[in-house]
Amino acid sequence: MVNDMSESQNCEGALNAANETDFKKIYDATFNLLFKVSFRIVNDEEAAEDLVHDSYIKANEKAMAFPTMNDATFWLIRVVKNASLNYIKRKGREKKALQREFYEDRRQMASGETDALRSETVEKAKEALKALPDNLREVLVLREYADMNYKEIGKTLGITEGNVKVRVFRAREALSKLIGEDDVSLS
Repeated sequence: MVNDMSESQNCEGALNAANETDFKKIYDATFNLLFKVSFRIVNDEEAAEDLVHDSYIKANEKAMAFPTMNDATFWLIRVVKNASLNYIKRKGREKKALQREFYEDRRQMASGETDALRSETVEKAKEALKALPDNLREVLVLREYADMNYKEIGKTLGITEGNVKVRVFRAREALSKLIGEDDVSLS
């Protein structure tokens, strides 16, 4: 069994992920392994499968060329591992935000002082938003104010979903640096 796997992974000649035949060879030889790697990290079958398929899409879109099947396997393992770890981080942040939202003390009474502070922070956030470069501001506005998902934003702007995610992340990082505070009301 081990010899069969090593022989199948050492195919002669370079493999190009943009070539349909080569892509199928890569997919057939690596899917089970990549799925296991991702599943061990995310512990969710559906998410693991999505992350593995995203890695294949990335290889295909970039027309990745690999000298051997081993090179393709190792590159895909790295991509899947990193995507899975990022998925876990994102889910952790979402869980914290959800807990904060649901368990926050709602008995606080709005006062003139808190209204003034909120108004001040909204203005500060709007000014910081205006200071962002256009490409970062537009994805953040579409994500946060238009409630569009990454795929819809990508279609709207004519960029990839991955590029949208990167821009949203960079926009949020830039905003937090500009504002310099964690709890700023944006609405």
